Amino acid sequence: MSDLFSSTKKKSDASQSYTASDIEVLEGLEPVRRRPGMYIGGTDENAMHHLVNEILDNSMDEAVAGYANLIEIHLAKDGSVTITDNGRGIPIDSHPKYPKKSALEVILTVLHSGGKFSDKAYQTSGGLHGVGISVVNALSDDLNVDVIRDGTIYRQSFSKGHSTGPLEVIGKAPKGRRGTAVRFHPDPEIFGRQTFSPKRIHDLARSKAYLFRGVEIAWSCDEELVAGSEGKVPARASFHFPNGLLDYLTGVVENQETLIAEPFYIQADFPDQDGKNLGRVECALSWLSYGDGFTKSYCNTVPTPQGGTHEAGLRSMLLRGLKNYGELTGNKKSGQITADDVLAGATIVLSVFIREPQFQGQTKDKLSTPEVTRWVENAIKDHFDHWLTNDPARSTILLETFIDKAEERKRRKDEKELSRKTPTRRLRLPGKLADCARSAAEGTELFIVEGDSAGGSAKQGRNRETQAILPLRGKILNVVSATRDKIRDNQEIQDLVQALGCGIGSSFSLDNLRYERVIIMTDADVDGAHIASLLMTMFYTQMPKLIENGHLYLAQPPLYRLTAGNLSHYAMNDEHKDELLRSVFKGKSKVEISRFKGLGEMPAKQLKETTMDPNTRTLLRVNIFDDELNLSTDSLTDAKGQKNPELETLVQRLMGKNAEERFDFIQQNASFVDNIDI
Repeated sequence: MSDLFSSTKKKSDASQSYTASDIEVLEGLEPVRRRPGMYIGGTDENAMHHLVNEILDNSMDEAVAGYANLIEIHLAKDGSVTITDNGRGIPIDSHPKYPKKSALEVILTVLHSGGKFSDKAYQTSGGLHGVGISVVNALSDDLNVDVIRDGTIYRQSFSKGHSTGPLEVIGKAPKGRRGTAVRFHPDPEIFGRQTFSPKRIHDLARSKAYLFRGVEIAWSCDEELVAGSEGKVPARASFHFPNGLLDYLTGVVENQETLIAEPFYIQADFPDQDGKNLGRVECALSWLSYGDGFTKSYCNTVPTPQGGTHEAGLRSMLLRGLKNYGELTGNKKSGQITADDVLAGATIVLSVFIREPQFQGQTKDKLSTPEVTRWVENAIKDHFDHWLTNDPARSTILLETFIDKAEERKRRKDEKELSRKTPTRRLRLPGKLADCARSAAEGTELFIVEGDSAGGSAKQGRNRETQAILPLRGKILNVVSATRDKIRDNQEIQDLVQALGCGIGSSFSLDNLRYERVIIMTDADVDGAHIASLLMTMFYTQMPKLIENGHLYLAQPPLYRLTAGNLSHYAMNDEHKDELLRSVFKGKSKVEISRFKGLGEMPAKQLKETTMDPNTRTLLRVNIFDDELNLSTDSLTDAKGQKNPELETLVQRLMGKNAEERFDFIQQNASFVDNIDI
């Protein structure tokens, strides 16, 4: 213990003391300048543009409250932004708590000050915390506010959170004029050399005008900024949309193909509670025939890019309404659709106006007011139900599209689950597929053998770590002359496809192949060659990428075993046997020649030595190459997955339904065959 105190004392002596004098108290707007990320999310381009949102939201609150119908936004070449509205004007009389300051100066220099903490000045608003305009003031090196009230123009200037002079009377205003104009320039000490994007502010002005049909927003910027701006940004534009979000959605989808001709649109009030209006919702949505849609949501004109409870209410309403319609029309498959199926391809614009909304963070990216989920669902539900029943043809198109998406989603899920299961569980063939111990595909091999007898020998002779055995029963189906249903229902093909794990046809994925090599191991006779041909045909037609990427092989088991005393050799065919008799066994008086009837008759030790052991076996990699057709394995398919037409013709001729074409081919090529195993 004494050592501990000694150590602590030494460290204390060596460092600066920590006393009350080290405690800082930040006053006014100094906390904002020290930690801007707490208030606007950082100091990057997004954060700097958020300053525009804060001032514009104040003007929009005046418009939504019914006190303003015109907002002007001007971007100047010096990097400043001016936002003007014809609302009531910020109060300029003395504040009761700060008698020596006007209300205007209090709002600009004191955090958590404003008229939005109660419903006396605003029923709904985007600003809630009383920090918006004061934060902009703190992070600007130059800010001016002009207020027109009671026929008089007032002005006060600020810099870095402090007033640079008292409130001044500029003069008399024209009759009938009122409102507030805020001009600010972001402080380079905070934001560096970043500049405002004309396009971004132009698009912001346009989107705000959609959100409230009773407002006109005029945009302008200095001519010098137009030439250097990204995209086509006009120097002047005016935005007013009498149909609100419906105008916005119509403009978005006008050049795209949609599932339905007319979008769904609703504007409705939330049900009153104790005689008090809770707010309202506006929604416009359609579905694209191709590609991904999007969801844009807002609360009190503030964007909520991360969604929230209002989006949750809409999702729930859409899913429940479509399922109910499916039950009403007797479509039993409608029960399988989910909200994700419904929202795939949906283009949605959703806006709510509520009292005292709750957001996650000062930047208000996500609405978290829990009651809004129920409010949105209840307000829109009946309108959506009527919309569905009024046009059965349109609703049927939507429902069938969502059911197709649900079935496709289920198919992908089933394939994914299949790939996760072990082959023995997936195939339910514990006595048929003998899998290898290694889980990774690298270095592993699947031997496809004919019959359980050959499978038994192969299982005994294999390397259990890396070699798997799948016995097939009889000759596999000729897929070229079979229908798709026959291929799907054929048990041998399904066993093989599931053992490989990579799918078949359009669902084939090389990434899911469970083995590095797929080896066809059949008897060295006519029947074995026929089975190998059928298997190669199946791989070529259903899994061409398996061949293209060099994963398919043919094992080369011997046909004969020659023995003379202690000397023993294997012969692959008759020609090889005769060569061994002339060379290796020359002069031997008695040579015992054994012909293997099949792999099942070969002892496991001999099968391993001749056909399965990588150190002693011979494998033929399956390639497709023909000089006359100019074919190689690399050109089995083109970039779109289409097979070479000449090769397709050849496969159809040899393996198709037309027996006469196959007979003609045999006659034409019979003279090239030296010997036939009959």
